[in-house]
Amino acid sequence: QVQLVESGGGLVQAGGSLRLSCAASGRTFSRPAMGWFRQAPGKGREFVAAITWSGARTYYADSVKGRFTISRDNAKNTVYLQMNSLRPEDAADYYCAAGASFGVVAGGEADTWGQGTQVTVSS
Repeated sequence: QVQLVESGGGLVQAGGSLRLSCAASGRTFSRPAMGWFRQAPGKGREFVAAITWSGARTYYADSVKGRFTISRDNAKNTVYLQMNSLRPEDAADYYCAAGASFGVVAGGEADTWGQGTQVTVSS
């Protein structure tokens, strides 16, 4: 099994930046693709970004493209989400996810999830 623990959430002003981290442990090789999702109060879960094991391929939701960057450091078993130019509509609980393939995660069907970290953006 794979365990995921997110960190880095907090309160930021609109236009500011935050970097989320997701530390993975366990049988990480079984879930090589990683991603980030978010869920705002009263809304459904939304895909944000995905990355392959090598980091060579990434995929973003249109709503964050050009502002967010997903990356990973496999030596540290950690995936990051750099969020710049934050907007009030980016406020949500952000979840790290892992899956067996990039397509699975990018398609929103990851089967391993962290507990989430909250991001609040003040206007």
